[in-house]
Amino acid sequence: MPSEKITFTSASGAELAGVIDLPDGEPAGWGVFSHGFTLGKDSLAAVRVCRGLAAEGIAMLRFDNLGLGHSGGRFADTSFGLKTRDTVLAARALRERGHRVDLLVGHSLGGAAVLAAAGEVKPRAVATIGAPYSPRHLEKTIGHLLDEIEANGSAELVLGTRSLEVTRAFVKDLEEHDLAACIRDLGAALMVMHSPTDNTVGIANAGDIFAAAKHPKSFFALDGADHLLTGRVHGQRAARMIAVWAEPYLGERD
Repeated sequence: MPSEKITFTSASGAELAGVIDLPDGEPAGWGVFSHGFTLGKDSLAAVRVCRGLAAEGIAMLRFDNLGLGHSGGRFADTSFGLKTRDTVLAARALRERGHRVDLLVGHSLGGAAVLAAAGEVKPRAVATIGAPYSPRHLEKTIGHLLDEIEANGSAELVLGTRSLEVTRAFVKDLEEHDLAACIRDLGAALMVMHSPTDNTVGIANAGDIFAAAKHPKSFFALDGADHLLTGRVHGQRAARMIAVWAEPYLGERD
């Protein structure tokens, strides 16, 4: 399956690295994918969903947020607000290439980011996968570090062989974002996808997002999936479902 590497400038000024997964023929539509908190464009969820959507005819841009993967900058300088602004800039990068962005897809914290970015991007469809209703949900993941962050200004989040700095400014930024108005005024069709067995972001978050949204809205249960979509079938299934659901919202507008 063809792909193209691109770069664009973050709202922070750093260069961000992205990959556009392309269908074999003319794309039926174009979209942007926002990854989870520390995951990157090459995470299993990002790769499987975007390649799956490309196989269904939808070209997808996935990119590394600040300080992750092949992107420049320091992760310590990131924030949810910056992640949202960079999602908007990713869509702008496609528009500058002559491609209208009809679809935003986000996984985990990236799902919250696409909900927040939709008002400015103005896609026709938004899909979330395992997304929290509030960015503050992430405080549960870094809860063991909060006292150290408050006392010292930052702390190291250890993920396997990686160590990432989480700052007091990052935590404060999480607390300043309320997605309720963004969801209510989304201005796009919404697909909420979530696993009933997600132990990282509980399915109650999906219910809250769905309840806050106006129609047209849909829900799909990724039964048996874990939060990271480590099972290949779950990423592929998510892509197929999003593609079928999004079909009326792609391409030329009447």
